[in-house]
Amino acid sequence: MTSLPFVQVDAFADAPFTGNPAAVMPLGQWLADDVLQAIAAENNLSETAFAVPTPDDPDADYALRWFTPTVEVKLCGHATLASGHVLMERGDSVRFRTRHAGILTVSRAAEGYALSLPAWTMEPRPLPDLAAGLGGAPLESHWREGGYSLFLFPDAAAVRALSPDFARLRALGDIMLIATAAGGDSDIVSRVFVPGGGVDEDPVTGSAHCLLTPFWAERLGRRRISAYQASARGGRIGCALEGDRAILTGACRTVIEGRFFL
Repeated sequence: MTSLPFVQVDAFADAPFTGNPAAVMPLGQWLADDVLQAIAAENNLSETAFAVPTPDDPDADYALRWFTPTVEVKLCGHATLASGHVLMERGDSVRFRTRHAGILTVSRAAEGYALSLPAWTMEPRPLPDLAAGLGGAPLESHWREGGYSLFLFPDAAAVRALSPDFARLRALGDIMLIATAAGGDSDIVSRVFVPGGGVDEDPVTGSAHCLLTPFWAERLGRRRISAYQASARGGRIGCALEGDRAILTGACRTVIEGRFFL
């Protein structure tokens, strides 16, 4: 029987039981993909992050991959922040090589940690099927290739009131739906749904803020933004646009440490 280290972390969390839980599992070497997927399904969290040291890589300390209970994803912000929290044993930063998002860095910051992610822009596009499944009355819809959609609502109350048709959205494929508005008790508010990827509503989504940061920086006319993701758990994210990077800040709380028996 093989045992693997297991750490569960609440990311973008000011206190335990808030933010977004992620499993972080450091490995000595990669397991088969079907085994990684089965472990993530067993963990049954929005993401499980697997990290393998890369001693021969001059640009990264670890290789990093993320799995929902049903699929491997191309980018996950909160599980990267959680991985930095677990693996930053010495020094002030840790670098991760990823398959689709390049090098991602987690550094110590006054707010806890700072996560450097790519800043992604979107294009306006009518998305009637997605909008119908999302519900409400969005003012605008935007799209980025790779399965990312964003819907602008008139105010925070409209975002909080959404009750999506998850079965309908699940049938449309693995697409992230971001509902957002200005205002509330932060500069912006959002909710994020990925039913086609096995996560009906994500508690706090770092990757969504790769899109929200440049979107709102342009509209608000400033590069620093306070964000709140209004899920049942909720979480606050500091966002800054620095060139082609979105710098997200937040705290992490370790809630479980143990062994996974395989």
